[in-house]
Amino acid sequence: MTSHLKKVELHCHLEGAAPPALTLAQARKYNIDVSEYLKDGTYVWHDFASFLECYDKISEVYKSAEDYALLTETYLAELADVGTIYSELIVSPDHGKRIGLGADAYIDGVCEGIRRARETSGIEARLIVTGERHFGPDSVVGAAEYAAKAQKPLITGFNLAGEERMGRVADYARAFDIARDIGLGLTIHAGEVCGAFSVADALDVVRPARIGHGVRAIEDSALVSRLADLGTVLEVCPGSNIALKVFPDFASHPLRKLKEAGVRVTISSDDPPFFHTSLKREYDLAASAFGFSDAEIDQLTRTGIEAAFVDEETRQALLARI
Repeated sequence: MTSHLKKVELHCHLEGAAPPALTLAQARKYNIDVSEYLKDGTYVWHDFASFLECYDKISEVYKSAEDYALLTETYLAELADVGTIYSELIVSPDHGKRIGLGADAYIDGVCEGIRRARETSGIEARLIVTGERHFGPDSVVGAAEYAAKAQKPLITGFNLAGEERMGRVADYARAFDIARDIGLGLTIHAGEVCGAFSVADALDVVRPARIGHGVRAIEDSALVSRLADLGTVLEVCPGSNIALKVFPDFASHPLRKLKEAGVRVTISSDDPPFFHTSLKREYDLAASAFGFSDAEIDQLTRTGIEAAFVDEETRQALLARI
């Protein structure tokens, strides 16, 4: 349906993009039992908390820099095969530390995967370092400090993800100050599990260029107008929102309403195999479930490039490819 259209993705968690077949091969390689979390080629979870648990367990089968190079290259190749020209991958230095690999080796592995994918298909990719709010403010500050000192050119953004119901945005403000001071693009998960107030908090405290999800802003018409006036870009992931029951069905999902209200929106897949989706499916849904024309979908893609955390030369080169 949208195979002929170029695609861009701004919101995808790297480990959350792990293909089940690759995860199973990795589990066998390390003799790790993932049968509780991966059955018949499908990741198993039943609510947001169990999704996070499943995500963390699945991530344990990727242990070395080469594992991360392979994971990254595999996912980017999948994207390139459906016409994707640019991807931003959400990564966690803390995860590299927790698995005993170390943040530098973890990031270096991901960067190697990006290099291989670019060499093979021409796809561009960048990294968004994220702090995980369910590990507390100090952990999130540590992630920002790592991004500040890492000197990894592919790290171009900073994010806050994880359990949205833990703490308020102000608890993590220092991390965003660190990231802002070194020139990283700022985005933050809000308005997904929690309501419109979390989007307002993000705007007040962080002043981000983008918000991950942000869809529950629709509950507050004044907030929708504020987003439109500010030009804040929402990284909308419809398939994820339905899978997590943020909205009961696509008919009630506010993607089109937000766009018609003047909010700048893009479409992404979030954690695609966990939510039985893919970036191609998200683009197809834009046409089938939301009724966007090819021209309107191209505009969503352009918005993604305009909001991408890249240098201007790369941005213009990407725009020229649409």
